[in-house]
Amino acid sequence: MQIDTLPAGDPVHRDQKCIVVPFAGKRRVLSTCQLNGGYQEGLTAVFNNDVDPGDGTKCRLLAPSYEEHLALTAEMLGLDRHTAAGMSTAASMDNAAIRTERFGSTAVTAVVTAGIEVNGGRVGDPASWDEAAEQEASVKAGTINIMLFISTDMSPGGLARAMVTCTEAKAAALQELLVSSRYSMGIATGSGTDSTIVVCNAESPICLNNAGKHCKLGELIGKAVKAAVKEALYLQTGLSPEKQHHILRRTDRLGITEESLWEDFLKQNQERSIRREDFAEQMYKIGQRDELVAAVSLYVHLLDQLLWGMLSLQEAYGMGQKILEMMMPERKNAGSGEPSKERETEEDAGAAGIREKEQVLTMMIQQLKRRLNGFISIK
Repeated sequence: MQIDTLPAGDPVHRDQKCIVVPFAGKRRVLSTCQLNGGYQEGLTAVFNNDVDPGDGTKCRLLAPSYEEHLALTAEMLGLDRHTAAGMSTAASMDNAAIRTERFGSTAVTAVVTAGIEVNGGRVGDPASWDEAAEQEASVKAGTINIMLFISTDMSPGGLARAMVTCTEAKAAALQELLVSSRYSMGIATGSGTDSTIVVCNAESPICLNNAGKHCKLGELIGKAVKAAVKEALYLQTGLSPEKQHHILRRTDRLGITEESLWEDFLKQNQERSIRREDFAEQMYKIGQRDELVAAVSLYVHLLDQLLWGMLSLQEAYGMGQKILEMMMPERKNAGSGEPSKERETEEDAGAAGIREKEQVLTMMIQQLKRRLNGFISIK
């Protein structure tokens, strides 16, 4: 089924759990694809393939190797395996986002599928796969696949710059949504399985060489990719500013989750407690309170800047204490998880002697957890 037509005349089809773009003319392509990747001038089509079987089981490939799977997929789509570039994902093609931006005679279209919440990572996070040692890769589902189409011709170097700008735009979209890395305390910049295809129109009379942030083409790429990535994430998993407006969405990358708060709550309230479902209901409501979301966001960003070396231990800890004071529960429960003045005083006194960043981070995270649990009411 044809779902769109690109400015250069290429049709966009959704077929057999794939999005396929057969070229209407000569194109230059730069991609990260395992099948016919790199810089190519002789391709006739590109595609994005959904490998999720849809029954809750693990994603399935058609062949032992990923490259052969893509080659077989190309043939199933009626394409020549030698002149098609493809990529795969567990995201549904029904949730693809298509955004076009124009300026003068130049148009840019981003076709994106996206899922990030279980596999988001920040560049430089610890990795587990050593390809040189011929280990078998074991990665979680969650991928942002981008097909970027430029209506003008571009030099090979210009195509490479377009891919850089495209990648920056993806990272910016994730930063603006405060997407958590699942492998560190950082904000995700992508996933470990993302793929990108950049296509330009080799038949256009206009040939551009630059796609950086100072030129209009770079602006168009940034706008189209950011918008399409955000829309695709929303369509696939509901990820949006509204969904992120909860304290636990801001703190899960620190290890502060509903489950970890519940475990701490039980330790601090051994004689009196509430049912697990009542705790969850209270935490859900508490976590949406505007003033708490704002305060927790400030606190978490303090920890970010401490990790980045932008604030000293004393600066981060001192301001963190002021933010925690702003978050005092409206009413206190004895034994409710609200930290005692004695305990806080001891921690304040000991902070001056702490010199290890990891110690300060751990202590500040524990203080935030206790503060959040202080809002839980025990009947």
